[in-house]
Amino acid sequence: MPIRTATARWEGNLTEGSGTIKTGKGGYQGNYSFKSRFEEGEGTNPEELIAAAHSGCFSMAFSKGLADAGFTPASVETTAKVHLDKGDAGFGVTRIDLETVGNVPGIDEGTFQKIAEGAKENCPISRLLSPGAEITLKATLA
Repeated sequence: MPIRTATARWEGNLTEGSGTIKTGKGGYQGNYSFKSRFEEGEGTNPEELIAAAHSGCFSMAFSKGLADAGFTPASVETTAKVHLDKGDAGFGVTRIDLETVGNVPGIDEGTFQKIAEGAKENCPISRLLSPGAEITLKATLA
């Protein structure tokens, strides 16, 4: 399997500096700063990129689970909300809320929920993040 890479460059101090983040194959490049991470400033931040990775991974895992069960999804759309909170030990990602909507012809609600929960438990990004963060799931059948 290939090894995936990304690069970040930061210039200046924490609160007034800024940086760029770039994926290894150039699919994404963006600016980030203290304001984009801890306030509502322009640019991206590490937690937003984690949300992108988790929503993408979950959507693919859910689609695979549906296909393995004999269902072909017309679409799966997932939003991940990453919570960065300050605790006694400093800042940490404490919770990720996955919200997914699947348009899956011919599936019943119970089967849909079971497969969604399996994807939440087994997508590689969920497995990476779940020891340190609570992961919730709201799955809606369109």
